[in-house]
Amino acid sequence: MPELPEVEIVTKRLRELIAGKTIIKAQLIRAGLAPENSPRQFAASLRGARVDEVARRGKHILAHLSNRRTLITHLRMTGRFIYLDQDAEHTPHTHAVLWLDGGKKLLFDDQRHFGLMMVARTDELDRVKHLAKLAPEPFSREFSPEYLHDTFKRSSQQIKLALLDQTKVVGLGNIYAAEALHRAKINPRLPAKKLSKPRIVSLHGEILAVLSEAIANDNEFDAETGDLDSGYGRYDQLARVYEREGQPCLACGSQIRRFTQGARSTYFCPHCQRR
Repeated sequence: MPELPEVEIVTKRLRELIAGKTIIKAQLIRAGLAPENSPRQFAASLRGARVDEVARRGKHILAHLSNRRTLITHLRMTGRFIYLDQDAEHTPHTHAVLWLDGGKKLLFDDQRHFGLMMVARTDELDRVKHLAKLAPEPFSREFSPEYLHDTFKRSSQQIKLALLDQTKVVGLGNIYAAEALHRAKINPRLPAKKLSKPRIVSLHGEILAVLSEAIANDNEFDAETGDLDSGYGRYDQLARVYEREGQPCLACGSQIRRFTQGARSTYFCPHCQRR
């Protein structure tokens, strides 16, 4: 599932391509994509609205519209946006279409059907169930070592699972949680409340570093295909532990190990992360 860096890349490209454009018409092809809105409501809420801004909240993409509505999108596992000429054919897994002024259209394609869309009032976003309980943004002032310390001292969750909890740390998924813990030399099984303040300061810094590195590892938009590629899979080629089971740790040479944690694979170095 795309994590914060991949969603940030898509958000940036959407901002560059559709901000300032007007939605001439919209169609919800698969009703299950937007269960909170009927196909008719979906189309009516978007038709004629200008895209004023495209932003991100956690792993959600927010297209703020001139009619005081916001289109919320979660890519989930295989959701992707494709920006094409209006006369181009739809992809086999197109679930929603926005026709834009200037002769373009934006498709939402989702092979696995896990993606999510919702149109909500912009002034009510803080009450939308998908957004209301999210933790502070990692690059915000609110996301500080003090915030992490106060949050973790009340949690008995293993630290890897606490990092995946979007009400505690927003935007991290399996890859970047494992990478940040390895860089900070923290055992992924350690209860969050057992982390000392100095180790939390170190972890905070590594979270920001690994996210920044992943965002920076972006490729240029391929205008020929129109696919607003999230970049997912590019960072893991540079990963120090993720999917490197049996390979030597780049820091100490010990073999990277894997175990199941919260129904997901966790990769770690038994030497660097022994405590």
